Amino acid sequence: MLRKIESKNMGSSNLGWLRSKFHFSFAEYYNPDNINFGVLRVINDDLIESNTGFDTHPHRDMEIISYVVNGELTHGDSMGNKNTITRGHVQYMSAGTGVYHSEHNLGKDTLRLLQIWIFPNKQGYKPSYGDYRFNWTDRQNKWLHMVSSKDGNALIKINQDINIYSLELEQGKEISFLINTGRQAYLVQIEGISIINDIQLDDRDGLEIVEEDILIKAKETSHILILEMNKQD
Repeated sequence: MLRKIESKNMGSSNLGWLRSKFHFSFAEYYNPDNINFGVLRVINDDLIESNTGFDTHPHRDMEIISYVVNGELTHGDSMGNKNTITRGHVQYMSAGTGVYHSEHNLGKDTLRLLQIWIFPNKQGYKPSYGDYRFNWTDRQNKWLHMVSSKDGNALIKINQDINIYSLELEQGKEISFLINTGRQAYLVQIEGISIINDIQLDDRDGLEIVEEDILIKAKETSHILILEMNKQD
């Protein structure tokens, strides 16, 4: 089963310094039929203006992934971490029993990132933070496995049975992705245009995939993220 979610039909917000597309209910956008997709609770496609950002605020009992599309993201938290990541890099935080953090764009260009929240497999973990600076070439015309469960083999491991892959597929090329029985996935067309099993996805569109293999054809060079997880009714 495939279900396309067009960017124009997503929730949105414009605070001036922050412009967002909400794949799922968030902040002032509330849709009782679109709260989550399996263990995936939030995907916000954020544009953050230079020298602005999210000041210190709390989180708990959530696995939080930030994937930078363009620009610079500077993180600080109550555990003493402070780091800056750029295009194609990932930071991850297990909020666990509670943590305070801030996220700012201290660069000169607009920052675009995907903010991803995932339900943990249980509550009460000790908070933790990390980041990884993946080489861009590691996702060119092939899947880069960035995130897995603690039992998985990705470089980033979180407290949930989920796998996150990124891809940059050159125009005219094809690649497949298998979704096994009992599994599902959510795909974000970050940049470009692709045809997925005869469905066209444009920049910032989403796609729900349940127990169905897909073939991706790049109509334009396409930057894609896939989050694959256990199927939930």
